Amino acid sequence: MADLRCNFVGIKSPNPFWLASAPPTDKEYNVRRAFEAGWGGVVWKTLGEDPPIVNVNGPRYGAVHGPDRWLMGLNNIELISDRPLEVNLREIKAVKRDWPDRALIVSLMVPCEEEAWKRILPLVEETGADGIELNFGCPHGMSERGMGSAVGQVPEYVEMVARWCKQNTRMPVIVKLTPNITDIRYPARAAFRGGADAVSLINTINSITGVDLDNFAPEPTIDGKGTHGGYCGPAVKPIALNMVAEIARDEETRGKPISGIGGITTWRDAAEFMALGASSVQVCTAAMTYGFRIVEEMIAGLSDWMDEKGHATLDDIIGKAVPNVTDWQFLNLNHVTKAVIDQDLCIKCGRCYAACEDTSHQAIAMSEDRVFTVKDEECVACNLCVNVCPVEGCITMRTMAPGEVDPRTGAVVSGEYANWTTHPNNPGAGCGTG
Repeated sequence: MADLRCNFVGIKSPNPFWLASAPPTDKEYNVRRAFEAGWGGVVWKTLGEDPPIVNVNGPRYGAVHGPDRWLMGLNNIELISDRPLEVNLREIKAVKRDWPDRALIVSLMVPCEEEAWKRILPLVEETGADGIELNFGCPHGMSERGMGSAVGQVPEYVEMVARWCKQNTRMPVIVKLTPNITDIRYPARAAFRGGADAVSLINTINSITGVDLDNFAPEPTIDGKGTHGGYCGPAVKPIALNMVAEIARDEETRGKPISGIGGITTWRDAAEFMALGASSVQVCTAAMTYGFRIVEEMIAGLSDWMDEKGHATLDDIIGKAVPNVTDWQFLNLNHVTKAVIDQDLCIKCGRCYAACEDTSHQAIAMSEDRVFTVKDEECVACNLCVNVCPVEGCITMRTMAPGEVDPRTGAVVSGEYANWTTHPNNPGAGCGTG
């Protein structure tokens, strides 16, 4: 069987599936249940200095649902741990004592002052925790106090605090990055310049998920008012994957340890994050939706897939997709595909026809008896029909072989022009622009 053991900046766990810093990791009871279910590690919910935080006593979550109330995303307005620091530290120590083989990371957020970090770091270190994660990502509540994403959005602050922590603790330092920024590479670079051992991402996305149209207030609504919160769940996965890939392929951060976060619900999601450079993954919304035992499916699924593909260890897949992530101008414009409809699978719903006829390239024909066929001379292989078809595998894309004539352009498919920079249709060809 595949070996799922994970070694992340020297922090070892039996598998790469960790619970992210969030309500599921707020207390000893939850974390023990998580370890009993099989999670490889947890990041304890963010601790701050006393006096304790006061959370709202009302709705803390807003939701975006898909068909059949499938939970696409959660918006939360909950702050960091509102339990006394001393209680959290005592529970962390007890859990680590009883589960020495599991990764136990402590998330931290204190004011952007060196003395504040100097005070809390030794307290965490005394618990025996494996490492710390600096929460530079929360977009609500704490950011208004000069913490969370207010720090993460300023690379100079990220570098400064990371350096303070590395100078004042023996524990590995992981910097959790905010996605609420134009270019994720800048804070990532800053974290590593400050000496951070790794980065984790993404934290939640600043959002309002809905408005109550009876009282005209954002949801969740507290006594007639609402506020922006942090968005997470399956809907944020594409954003998270892109940001992980950007760090993994950046010249200044390539090869640096990354813990991937953002909408991970299945083993396949986890494998995709690892293929793009993450060497551990963190989960929150999936656990909050389905319970801790979802990790059993994640472990079994990843192990079975690795066995099927002949991957012996996680190192066989970590970062393997990174060389295939490129910029648009380096795509091969002579790679030609055409849509093909499997008539045996087609249920004649007409969704592909409507989408293509109304919003795309009028490349699908409909006969009087509702047989749908592709007009190759019009098809630009945009893939819209594949994505709107409700039957998996009914519409596929066929790659044309070199030497075939593209019925749309009359051109012979070849590999003469490798990318947009050198393509004759590019007005900047030959001058290196594009």
